[in-house]
Amino acid sequence: MIRKNKCLLPLILILGVLWGVGCDARKIDREAIIARHKVVLNEADTLSSLTLGNGRFAMTMDVTGLQTFPQEYSKGIPLGTQSEWGWHSFPATRNYAIDETLQSIESHGRMVPYARQWPANTSAGEASNYIRLNPHRIHLASVGWQIKKSDGRIAALSDIKNINQTLDLWKGELVSTFTVEDTPVEVTSLVGQGNDDILGVRIKSKLIETGRMALLIRYPYPSGQFLDEANIFDTDEQKRLNLNVLDSKNISILRTLDTTKYHTNFTSSCTIATRSTNAGYLVKPDSTQNTWHFFVHFSQDERRNATANFSEFETKVSTDFQAYWKSGGIIDFGKVTDVRAAELERRMVLSLYLTKINCGGSNPPQETGLTYNSWYGRPHMEMTWWHGVHFALWGHPEILEKQMTWYLRNSQTAAAIAQRQGFKGVRWQKMTDNNGGETVSSVGSYLIWQQPHIIYFAELLYRINRKKAILDQYFKTVEATADFMADFAWYDPVSKRYILGPGVMPAQERFDPQSTFNPAYELAYWRWGLETAQTWRQRAALGRNTKWDDVLQNLSPLPQKDGLYLAAENAPDSYTNEKYMTDHPMVMGVYGMLPQTAGLDKKVMADTFQKIWDNWQWEHTWGWDFPMVAMTATRLGDPNKAIDALLMPIKTNKYLKNGHNFQNETLRIYLPGNGGFLTALAMMAVGTDETENACPGFPNDWDIAYEGLNKMP
Repeated sequence: MIRKNKCLLPLILILGVLWGVGCDARKIDREAIIARHKVVLNEADTLSSLTLGNGRFAMTMDVTGLQTFPQEYSKGIPLGTQSEWGWHSFPATRNYAIDETLQSIESHGRMVPYARQWPANTSAGEASNYIRLNPHRIHLASVGWQIKKSDGRIAALSDIKNINQTLDLWKGELVSTFTVEDTPVEVTSLVGQGNDDILGVRIKSKLIETGRMALLIRYPYPSGQFLDEANIFDTDEQKRLNLNVLDSKNISILRTLDTTKYHTNFTSSCTIATRSTNAGYLVKPDSTQNTWHFFVHFSQDERRNATANFSEFETKVSTDFQAYWKSGGIIDFGKVTDVRAAELERRMVLSLYLTKINCGGSNPPQETGLTYNSWYGRPHMEMTWWHGVHFALWGHPEILEKQMTWYLRNSQTAAAIAQRQGFKGVRWQKMTDNNGGETVSSVGSYLIWQQPHIIYFAELLYRINRKKAILDQYFKTVEATADFMADFAWYDPVSKRYILGPGVMPAQERFDPQSTFNPAYELAYWRWGLETAQTWRQRAALGRNTKWDDVLQNLSPLPQKDGLYLAAENAPDSYTNEKYMTDHPMVMGVYGMLPQTAGLDKKVMADTFQKIWDNWQWEHTWGWDFPMVAMTATRLGDPNKAIDALLMPIKTNKYLKNGHNFQNETLRIYLPGNGGFLTALAMMAVGTDETENACPGFPNDWDIAYEGLNKMP
């Protein structure tokens, strides 16, 4: 249950591995750890908006506890309302087919077609642009206050004074207090954790009984851009809306956005009056009380809310959140004297919260979760490693398993891609949607590092729960995935080895796919994935696959020059060409994300690590690069470098007050960074199959305790 970074007796170390009990166990007060990092705001910082959610649905709030100022927050972290099911496509002038976007390149001794982007002024460009944009995730609504000042004018953000907003992570509750012209307002906001997507709100203020406070429900129109900031309010929106007054306290609003239809079901504690606005409806309570509570329920059908009792709803949300915090993994840094530990703990707690509320659905999340769109709201399958692995390591494999259902549902499209390109098995898409759609990309179509992810996930689940049911559920998917991997590797009769590429874009997206071959990380991942798939065959009482073994025995070795591992075999200038010293330092993943694979030389890996550490252009990296480096440092036995990597003072490694990993002015949140941080932290605490000591990623004088974590391979 608890491990402490002190001297451990051999017997107790064994017990720690089996039962998670350390030599000097202390009781971990989980509530105290979570409470240390509740988010408290005293100003309207637009990069500090706060999100409530259940993993499939989320709403992001400003300092008023709702989405009152979407325009003002649009260039910070936007005030979005997004769901797993809320998707839309713009009407098409004709049917666009992926075949229109194909371009073949010479690869594996023949011409292989890939779906790519084309110039907009071409027929292929028209098709590729439409397919890339549609379907896209939409913002379901903007739910905010309309506050009138004493002179009848609508209050602006500058009129919101005496702000004190607290996100109680333990309860999943947002309490926002402020004043308008010295009149106090207190708002409590919650999102239900059950199967329904419900916002519950309670407001206390004299502004209610004086009729100066009402609710404004508006419907943002999809931007059709890479980024959707939930702030486009079309004056024609009323044409898409239909109000159904169910009774004096209940209304339902049907929105018909082309072929997308859904309902906003509203339940009030008191009689309400509703009137139309340009982009929605104004809902005003008819009350002589200074308290009002209501529920906003988003659904694909019209139905009343499951509850109208706010106190019961509040208790249920709190109970559900506490169940989450009391289960799974936790690390206690409370006794560490090193000042860096407090920041690690803050990032840990907030990342556990943010990944829970954004990434708990039955589909992989997009990189900005359920807050606002990046890449049109689509998930990226190479990022599923960072979105999913940490859930298994932190004792919540059931959340990873939910995400994995996407693979089981959508293997037909993956099989069609492989067949079109002349390969066996399934080739997993890069940029997709809930239905497994394939899109176009001049980069993503050539990526292959997403391919073994499903094997990694399935292996994690089996390690945690060694039941035949896990093998039965995922065996066919693991096998089809490995079939593609073995067939994709091209045998060169001259060098008598299997080669990956050309036709490959490495995870470090700095290479030309038409000339790139044998990227180091992908070679190592191919080897690990095929060997693990063979292990699955043996567990299923089947013989080893002879084709897979042939590839394993003859796969190209990791490319190296001058005692350093190269990014790719075609890049002998990996460390002298500036463009190759930016983006993801993926050589680290060879022995960081992955364990030692056949042929890996730890001395060469250590020298490569130092070369990258000293010379990489770290300002041109991404949020998950720093955890990846920390994982490599941990495997190499350098805990100080691991901590330095996690806290490297680089812009893309910044964690905001709300815990989000900031990247740049466009990508203001980045959940792969949060997931990567948790993955690295778990490894640093509990170790891997290769580590013998407890807490291999922390210095010996760090007095930490942990419980509920699982080892990495």
